[in-house]
Amino acid sequence: MLDLDFTSEQDMLREMVRGLGEQYASDEAIRALEDDAVGYSSEMWRQLADLGMVGLLLPEEFGGGGSTMMDGVVLYEELGRSLAPTPHMESAVLCGGALARSGSDTQRERWLPRVASGESILVPAWIEPDNGYGPRGVQMRARATDGGFTLTGTKYLVRFASSAERLVVLARTGDGDGEVDLVLVDPEAEGVTLDQRHSISSDNQYRVDFEGVTVAEGDRIGGAGTGWSTWDSVMVDAMTLAAAQANGGCEYALGITVQYSKDREQFDKPLGAFQALSHYMADAKTAVDGAKMITYEAAWAIDRTAGGGVEPARRYAAMAKLFACNTYRDTTAM
Repeated sequence: MLDLDFTSEQDMLREMVRGLGEQYASDEAIRALEDDAVGYSSEMWRQLADLGMVGLLLPEEFGGGGSTMMDGVVLYEELGRSLAPTPHMESAVLCGGALARSGSDTQRERWLPRVASGESILVPAWIEPDNGYGPRGVQMRARATDGGFTLTGTKYLVRFASSAERLVVLARTGDGDGEVDLVLVDPEAEGVTLDQRHSISSDNQYRVDFEGVTVAEGDRIGGAGTGWSTWDSVMVDAMTLAAAQANGGCEYALGITVQYSKDREQFDKPLGAFQALSHYMADAKTAVDGAKMITYEAAWAIDRTAGGGVEPARRYAAMAKLFACNTYRDTTAM
């Protein structure tokens, strides 16, 4: 039975994260991080780690919290509310999730406790110039050598690359749709070049070039040709949390708009008293509530399926990501 009531523990989690956002993610602090080479507050990251929020969704046996996806939604709604830039999604959700699902015992024992504690940051290198987001969008080759691979190619939109201890690189090992592997690459290895990009959003992202980079067989995550399957599964969690993040930001934006419409007067009455404006805000409230509901349904479905990688979790996650992000865009534009 679908139960979307929050527990007292989840309410406490929300209060803690909101408090951190108010302390470390003020307007001035966020502006100061625009186009910053690091791109996030090390103080806030340390506090998130100390409170067990970095490893919230990672397995308990590796130092994580072993918490539910609904707990993750609460965390991400508050991160979205404050617009706090952190490498949580990249390190603890995407890379940590891939290692938890498919990593070898050695890889999990080495990396997951360090990711969960915030000591190490891992980030994915996925998107390529002029290529799409599906498996065919991964065209960078991992060519087999004695004892490993050689990587040559370029990745775009690699967030927080300058802070990463390892990159989780998606590289093609065959010609079939899903013949993609995940490999751990040291960003300081010979042949790896980081080039910070300055985007319209002023966030932290890099172009990463690989020129004959040698990777050992032991750095492959999972079996040969299983990388895209693992990545596809991880993306179900990521889509749900991205939707929650959008909902948090959207709800806050609508809240301050409504408050402004009450405080600001025109023609001797509040702006909110004008019917056309009140209709816009009512429509936005309906859309935001709908986006939150489908996101909660996605989280509920993930918590009831192993790894979140089967229907209906995948379907709900994709719907939530699309609807929540569109609602965020349309509401802020309004």
